[in-house]
Amino acid sequence: MPVQALSTAFANGAAPSRHAGAQASSAPAPSATTSHPILERARATAQAQGTPYAGGVTPKEAWELFSNGAAALVDVRTAEERKFVGHVPETLHVAWATGTALNRNPRFVKELEAKVKKDQPVLLLCRSGKRSALAAEAAAKAGFTQVYNILEGFEGDLDEQQQRGALGGWRHAALPWVQD
Repeated sequence: MPVQALSTAFANGAAPSRHAGAQASSAPAPSATTSHPILERARATAQAQGTPYAGGVTPKEAWELFSNGAAALVDVRTAEERKFVGHVPETLHVAWATGTALNRNPRFVKELEAKVKKDQPVLLLCRSGKRSALAAEAAAKAGFTQVYNILEGFEGDLDEQQQRGALGGWRHAALPWVQD
């Protein structure tokens, strides 16, 4: 289902889709010259806090930006996480780390450069927001000027039972996602 259709369905109260038919594709590049109020706030907060990349956005803010074409969304989790835990439909994928040992992907920046422009708004998503923050920092050091971390990630933080999914994150916010 295209992102716009998902966006419309979600806005009309439909439950998030969990079918396996959505495939990642590269969406048109958002305009690098247009500034969105969400991104302006994130950038101002990041500058005030000394964050080494453009800023952080919540999952709901990320969905608003992505579904309206204001930013590209890149999932930096492993292929295994995307397959077995779920992923946001129509997003790009560039793993920050690979395999069960989560070895750093030495080609991360090169792979990111092949999928998005260095001056376009790019949102990075991982499990909890920690790896995507590291990826955002690396991307900023490589010259990406509008790279943002999605705070809380896809699954959120650990709860009292040491489980994810109940404290923040994309899925907890009931935003669209699918599982293979």
